[in-house]
Amino acid sequence: MLTESNDSITANHDTLNSSIKAFSFQSEQTGLVKNWEINDFTKKQANDRGFESSIWFWTKYSEFTDLDNDSLMDPILVYGTSGTNGYDDGRIKILVYNKGQKIAIRNQNGILDFERNTQVDKTFYSLPMEFQDRVKEIMETMVENNHAIFPAGWQDAMNKQQLTFDEN
Repeated sequence: MLTESNDSITANHDTLNSSIKAFSFQSEQTGLVKNWEINDFTKKQANDRGFESSIWFWTKYSEFTDLDNDSLMDPILVYGTSGTNGYDDGRIKILVYNKGQKIAIRNQNGILDFERNTQVDKTFYSLPMEFQDRVKEIMETMVENNHAIFPAGWQDAMNKQQLTFDEN
């Protein structure tokens, strides 16, 4: 279940959210059991990139499939924020759930080279290649759609299994 706070609606009919939550439940004999929960929020104070105006789930990039054919769903959740310059200075999180483990890729978009930064959880590189390849495909699509600005050479950095990369 994906939820957004729906705090206000702009004159352009955009919904602004200050927080999001996601829940995963599994059906057991005794009823529904919560597997995991995530919470995230917009940054409340200005930083060198300004304010974040909204956070929301990017459902066009999120997937709920069984990538490793073990009869269990392996969600890939993607969400992000918009800042003063829209997507250009927002944050992105890509969360992969596999065998009860949450694995994240965090990216800070930025118009200027030195503003961009990506962090990859070490456990991402121990995922089966189907997972890694699918996440990289999603990242490529986000770039093509102008929703993500990853640091230059991010593909090579991921092939080298780097945990952080930027353009400093």
